[in-house]
Amino acid sequence: MCHKMGFCYCSPICYNGRTLSQLRGSEGTTVMSEQFKALQGFKDILPDEQPYWRYIEHIAAEVAELYGYRRIETPLLEETTVFRRTSGEGTDIVDKEMYSFNDRADKEGKSLNLSLRPEGTAGVVRAYLEHGMFKMAQPVKLYYLSAPMFRHEKPQAGRYREHHQFGCEALGESDPAVDAEMIALLLQVYTRLGLKQIRVKLNSIGDSNCRPLYIETLKAYYAPLLSECCDDCKVRYYKNPLRLLDCKEAQDQPKIAAAPKIPDHLCEPCREHFATVQRFLQAYQVPFSLDPLIVRGLDYYTRTVFEFTSDIDRLALNGGGRYDGLAELLGGAATPGIGFGTGIERIVQELKRQGITPAPEAQKRVFIAYFDRTLEMQTIAVEITAELRHAGLKTEMSYGRRSAKAQMKQANNSGAHYAVILKSEELAEGFLTVKNLQAEGMDSESKQVKIKRTDLLDYINNQHISIVTALCTE
Repeated sequence: MCHKMGFCYCSPICYNGRTLSQLRGSEGTTVMSEQFKALQGFKDILPDEQPYWRYIEHIAAEVAELYGYRRIETPLLEETTVFRRTSGEGTDIVDKEMYSFNDRADKEGKSLNLSLRPEGTAGVVRAYLEHGMFKMAQPVKLYYLSAPMFRHEKPQAGRYREHHQFGCEALGESDPAVDAEMIALLLQVYTRLGLKQIRVKLNSIGDSNCRPLYIETLKAYYAPLLSECCDDCKVRYYKNPLRLLDCKEAQDQPKIAAAPKIPDHLCEPCREHFATVQRFLQAYQVPFSLDPLIVRGLDYYTRTVFEFTSDIDRLALNGGGRYDGLAELLGGAATPGIGFGTGIERIVQELKRQGITPAPEAQKRVFIAYFDRTLEMQTIAVEITAELRHAGLKTEMSYGRRSAKAQMKQANNSGAHYAVILKSEELAEGFLTVKNLQAEGMDSESKQVKIKRTDLLDYINNQHISIVTALCTE
């Protein structure tokens, strides 16, 4: 017996050394020792939730492509080194949150350490280099949509260990106009979704010329205070000092508030770049505020960094920024870049908090009910269902041996616009009955009409045109 996962691979009917017959109850039903559930921090996206996702995906793709971005998809798995080099030692992602494991060894006994991607940028930059996109006209503008990301962090509202991101990356151009474009793009997505009270926060964290000097200033400020800092900050002081400003512990907030601010220590090129980004954001009519404490949690960021937050709950919707040195860390030439990632789950949460519901589908729905439970009648029901589906109508039919009352209850609960009712005596004469399930203020006789079977498709299409016209004039 193979004890991996408790299953025996030598027998399809063995579980933990017991056969199915041993697991059966007194009446022959299989008794399992537990009910499996989704893992902590992982979430099923159920059918009722899908309209939100389709709504977000449609608008995000439309706006991204309006700005000239093209879709890319990268693998879920990358060599762990890709993220260690780019995200940086001392970050929570690398030290605490990545799902990493050794791959199976090859014939020579060598194996790679792999990780489920915790963020999207590193994989996109790796693909940009691997496929020679640096030879194309620059910038190369790419987006990914509903891409799964994995981080072993504490689950909380809107944050899961598996979450899905919409992100954009622009590679090969350092012009501050690209920074402004990226921020304006995302704000346009949120605006198109109908979200209100969205705040843009902006900062610059300098580059390799001015940031090292600022970090030394920051460390000098923290040195006499280190014994009073939280344990994580004591590690950050040595591994990633900039992230001292990103600490969330209450005991460290007064120290952060009094710490030297990086915008005061920018070199002249960084200061000029930051000022131009703000100028272009004003041209895009993007309202923003400056926040010197935005530093981002990943090492690869340079110059412009930004966050979008909701005034409703003060939580971040997303973050992003410029990463002009990232390609070099992955073995490429110096390549400027900027990008963002925003969680789909977090956007869904915000839509619900603001009472925004995706519009119902305009496509009509038909439910086929048949009261004579013979095989011949069911065959006719299948034929009509197939005919309507082939014509592009979303159609459901009754299954099993439900009563007429049960079928009509199912039709009313299905959300269908029309119920097509099949009766043997009407079909013998070439007729059937159509009932309008959505009509209000009409008597029962007006809601239900008898038509020729051959006229069914034209009748439903003409009725739907009338409904759509009425909706458009309201």
